Amino acid sequence: MIEVQQVGKRFPVKKGLLGTVTSAIKRSKREYVRAVNGASFTISRGEIMGLAGESGCGKTTIAMLLLLLYSPTQGEILFDGKDIASLRGKELASFRSKAQLIFQDPYESLNPRFTVRRAIEEPLIVNKAWSRAERLEHVKQAMEKAKLTPFAAFLNKYPHELSGGERQRVCIARAIVLEPILLIADEAVSMLDVSIRAGVLNLLRELTEEMQMASLYISHDLSLLGSICDKIAIMYAGEIVEMGKPEAIVYSALHPYTKALIAAVPVPEFNTQKSDRVLLMGEPPDLINVPNGCSFQPRCEFAEDICMRQKPQIREVSEMHYVSCNLVGGFPCREDT
Repeated sequence: MIEVQQVGKRFPVKKGLLGTVTSAIKRSKREYVRAVNGASFTISRGEIMGLAGESGCGKTTIAMLLLLLYSPTQGEILFDGKDIASLRGKELASFRSKAQLIFQDPYESLNPRFTVRRAIEEPLIVNKAWSRAERLEHVKQAMEKAKLTPFAAFLNKYPHELSGGERQRVCIARAIVLEPILLIADEAVSMLDVSIRAGVLNLLRELTEEMQMASLYISHDLSLLGSICDKIAIMYAGEIVEMGKPEAIVYSALHPYTKALIAAVPVPEFNTQKSDRVLLMGEPPDLINVPNGCSFQPRCEFAEDICMRQKPQIREVSEMHYVSCNLVGGFPCREDT
C-alpha cells in the first residue's frame, strides 16, 4: 500500500536580516536542515510499522511527508502504486480522505466546544458527501469500532466530561470515520495512564487488521512497539539505520544505536545481557553539518577508521533484517560479507 523510496526532506535555515546580508557579502552557500535523508520502507495492508528514535531524528517529518503536509525534496512516495507528490485537485482531496492521523495529546486535539458527535462528524462535514442522517449513521459505526458504546452515553458529551482514554477513543473514531487505508498514530498513548494503554493499543491492532489499513506508529518506547508492530524501523539523524521484525530489533539488534535505545528501556527482560549493554554518549548531530562517514560515529564506542571515511548503506543482513552500519557483529563490512 505504501512504498517510500529514498525520500528526503530539507528545510532552508532562516538567518534573519543580518545573517542574510552577511551570507550575501561572504557569498556563502545557503544552509539546509536535513530532516530526512534517503529513507526507504514499505507498509502493507493490515500491517503496523513502528518508527522509533530520539527526538529530532525525523520521525514526525516522515509522518508529515506521508500525509502530504510536506512535499519531499527527493525520492518518491507511492500510495497504492501511484506517486502522491504529483496529486492535484480532486485526486489530492481523495488521497487526504484516505490518510488520517491520530495526535499525541487527546486533551489538546479535541475542540472543547464540540460534542463527541460533532467531533467525530467533522471529517464527514468537510468532505460534504453525506446527509445529516447518513453522517449520524457513520458516526455510530465509528464509535462502535472504537468501543465507545452505548452511543447515548457519549454522543452529546463534551471533552471535559470524558477520561483521557475515552478522549483518545474519540480521536480514533474521528480518524476512522472516513474508512481510511493509511493511519498514522504519533505517540497515541504517551499521554495516557499505563493502566489503559493496553486497551488503546489492542484497539489500534484490531482496527488495522479489521479495516485492512496500512498503519504507522511513531513512538520512543521500543517495548511498546515490540508488542503491537509487525516490523520496526529505527531512525537516527534523518536516516533509517536498522529495520526488521520486532523480535529481531528487540532481541537481536545489530546497530550500536539500536542497542543503546534498548538498553535504556526500563524493563528487566530487555536487559538480560549486561555485558552487551551499550551506552549512548554525547548529543545528536547538527543536521545542518552532519559528520562525514557514518552519522552515528561521533557517539559510537565501536567506531573505527572506516566509519569516519565511508557512509554505510542499508542492506539485508538476514531475512527481513536490514542494517546501515560499517560494522556488523564487530567486524568491518567487506564486499564478501
